[in-house]
Parts: sequence; C-alpha cells; structure tokens
Amino acid sequence: MNGAIHMKPVILIIDDDEKLNQLLNGFLSDFGYHVITTTHPVAGLKKIKSSLPDLIILDVMLPEMNGFEVCKAIRQTHSVPIIMLTARGELTDRVIGLELGADDYLPKPFEPRELVARIQSVLRRTRSTEHNDIKIFGRLVIDSVKQTVMLDEKAVGLTTNEFSALLLLTRIPGRVLNRDQILQELRGIDCDAFNRSVDITMSRLRQKLKDDPRDPSFIKTVWGSGYVFIGEEDHNSD
Repeated sequence: MNGAIHMKPVILIIDDDEKLNQLLNGFLSDFGYHVITTTHPVAGLKKIKSSLPDLIILDVMLPEMNGFEVCKAIRQTHSVPIIMLTARGELTDRVIGLELGADDYLPKPFEPRELVARIQSVLRRTRSTEHNDIKIFGRLVIDSVKQTVMLDEKAVGLTTNEFSALLLLTRIPGRVLNRDQILQELRGIDCDAFNRSVDITMSRLRQKLKDDPRDPSFIKTVWGSGYVFIGEEDHNSD
C-alpha cells in the first residue's frame, strides 16, 4: 500500500454480541476507523481471506469455534494484529492467547476508550517496524514493508510482537539484547502485565523459524543475559 495514501485503518470485529458490535462500530468510527463486524467466526475467517484488515478484535467465547481456535487459524497464514476480548479475565486465558499469537488482551467489561488506546498502541508498534528494506539471512527472508517472513521459500505467519522482536534482533545482529530491551520494543499492555511474555514470544518465534535452541541457526539464548541474532546477512542479495 502506498505510504502517501492515508486510508482509514480497517478493523474487523468478530464477536457474537450484536449490541457490543454496534456500540464499538459507532465509537471506533468516531476515531477514524473503518469497522466491519460479524457474529460468526467462520464468516470472520472468510472476510479475512477476501480482504485482510489492519487489526482484528476477537472474542474468546464464540459459537461453532472459540476465539483461541480462530486466532490459531489466522496465525497459520497472517501476522495481522489481534486483540482478544473475554468475559473471563484469568491469567491462564491471557497466556493461552499470547501463546497462540494474540498481540493484546482485554477482559470484559471494558471502557471503549481503553480499547481505542490498545488499538492505537498495537497499530503504532506495527507501523514503527515499517522500513523500506528486505533482509536475507540464508534461508530466511524478511520484508519489513510488507511485514512478511519467508523460510525456505514458505511464508511464516508471525504475530506483531514476534515480527517486532525478530526485526529488533536482526537490526543489530551479534549484539545481545536483554529482556528489558526486547520488552521495551514490544511495549504491549499485556507484555507489561505478564513478565514472561518475552520468553514466550521468543519461544514461539523459534518454533515458527524451526530454530533448535540447542543448535540455533538464527536466535541464540545467552543465559543470564538475553538473546542474540546469529544469522549472517546475505549482502549480495540485491
């Protein structure tokens, strides 16, 4: 998408509460977002397939399949930011959502203005990673503008946090970054609330990159310090 063209960010809401959808549609529209709503997860997945939104608001308690299953399905192919909603605010739900690839988590009931703040924060993190750059590290190709990652010529679906962490590490390969430095880059509200979020993010990132922590090709753990990217960039890729 041309950076000179300022279009309204598209937000897809998947929630079976029609009244809440109507309320959020009106509220978010006032903040300059184009809102699409659906009450059924299957319909939501079809909308994503036909036109990818800028951000998805996803309820956990849904008919047919729950929000965790929907999140997992989305993450198989897309790194679009996801904020999960739930009437249950347990830590275990937040951990599951984070592990499956959610970028933020908001328990119901909530103030619509807080949701706006979360949306703005997630979209800001997403856009802050945009650089006109393609980096190649052997089998790994990272496109910062399109926010895509290819491994062995196959697309890798990363969350916003996973993508941001990978970009941070590859910007300064060979330098060890501690958890606080990585957390500052991810800077999500749930990240702050759950201090193991960095380790979970790095673990999920490694799994998706098929990187064995015992014999890594890309991300190495420096015990007691943090993480370092050890892949060698191909500077002759141009």
